[in-house]
Amino acid sequence: MTDPSADTDSLGEALKAITVSTELIEEELQPHLDTLLQNLLDKKEGAAVQICRSGILPTLAQTLRSKSPLSCQVALVVAEMAREAAVRESCIQADLVKELLPYLHSDNQEMLLNTGRAIGRICFDNAQQQEQLVQSSVIPRLLSIMREYPENDPLLNVCLLALCNLADLDSARAALASLDVAAVLTTQLKRSPDAERRHLILEILGSLGESETLKLQFAESGVPEALSQMIWALQGESDPMTSAASKSPPILLYESMQKCFGEGSGVVYKDVLLWLQSSNTQLQLSGALAIANFARNDCNCVKMLELGVVHHLLTLLEQHVDEGDVSVQHAGLSALRNLAIPGTNKVRMLQDGVTERIKSLLRSDMPPVQFKLLGTLRMMVDGQEDAALLLGKDSVLLTRVMEWCEAKDHAGVRGEASRLLAALIRHSRSPYALSHRLYEVVCAVTRAQGIKPLITMATSEHVIMQNEALIALAIAAAIDIGSNWTPMAAKFDLRPTIGHRCP
Repeated sequence: MTDPSADTDSLGEALKAITVSTELIEEELQPHLDTLLQNLLDKKEGAAVQICRSGILPTLAQTLRSKSPLSCQVALVVAEMAREAAVRESCIQADLVKELLPYLHSDNQEMLLNTGRAIGRICFDNAQQQEQLVQSSVIPRLLSIMREYPENDPLLNVCLLALCNLADLDSARAALASLDVAAVLTTQLKRSPDAERRHLILEILGSLGESETLKLQFAESGVPEALSQMIWALQGESDPMTSAASKSPPILLYESMQKCFGEGSGVVYKDVLLWLQSSNTQLQLSGALAIANFARNDCNCVKMLELGVVHHLLTLLEQHVDEGDVSVQHAGLSALRNLAIPGTNKVRMLQDGVTERIKSLLRSDMPPVQFKLLGTLRMMVDGQEDAALLLGKDSVLLTRVMEWCEAKDHAGVRGEASRLLAALIRHSRSPYALSHRLYEVVCAVTRAQGIKPLITMATSEHVIMQNEALIALAIAAAIDIGSNWTPMAAKFDLRPTIGHRCP
């Protein structure tokens, strides 16, 4: 067994020999560098700090500056040493980054690899140094290396990590805007050998997508199509990082949603419809998230409804009612809610029986699903008297909503349940007259003990909720429940009190 003290002694002797050297003779320096490197590769505790404190960093910088044949080994020593955060500032002060930068233009792939690792580790989480790297034209060089050596996976990983660390800088995005970064990333996305690489590329795309210029570049360079292909390829993968990667693309894809949608004929949109119909949960989730993003545009909502996407979403939701995937239910309801925003869609969805079909989710015990279901139903009845009347007289629905009005552990569910009760009353009347059907809704809500949550809601800290509750209570108060169905508005003109503004 190797004696640990022997390794420590050998490291100390090597450092002392380098320190006392007056000339950098390669034959003499080589074995000492070997000793330093071996200690670092063996992860000897305190080795990096010991090397840093020995005072040899200027010697290493001088070796790099002199273009010595040992430069590649020195770069590797620095890279291994810079794994330790405690030595990075000393490396910067010794000008090691400055001396390493020219080696990024080497045609030696090992030199590029060692240099990239050394610079990346020294500058990790150091905004000032990263800005200086951008100003030193590191960005175009990283892309050039990726184009020159597309099959060198270790080198590609180093370049991608560097881009990932720099991608949040405005200066880096500005530098990339004039370069064809989309083509480079798309190429690598298509050939990514593992989930870690895919995840890294997705992080870069997500950060760079904050730039409007780069977002447009991505849309025009096939990034959405490449992401779509990647999602297909991930079917059945169980690796956690792969699973996370399959959930990220919808957000990236639909930054360029109009191009992807293509009036319902886009390749990516057609893929999304197939994801919804897949038996793979990850694909179903990606599909539902995608539709929710497409549905942020009213024109898209109307077109998708015409193309029958609601049927696919409802079928998907029904598959996950009992012991299904909560994320899929949540995403599917988000998509339905967005689709129901345009007024013309509400009527069509009501005619298609959407409200009846999604009521099957009332059985859910998951607060995120309950919250989204309540919001979806509220959006469905917004401005739609028929929908409000249909749901407002449903005793099963009202019973469940009342249970959620008492949800102790989820304020969001309580709030949405109360808002739905208010919406059922507010939208169950014609604009200018109180009706027999409104009387039935108010009676049903009253029988379900729904007035108390509305009173509580009227004291909410949120003004919108206060107004909604007060309007619903004013409408309910205008109904003389003790008589047949005669509205008190027949005796007193209460229309000003039940408008859209409260006095």
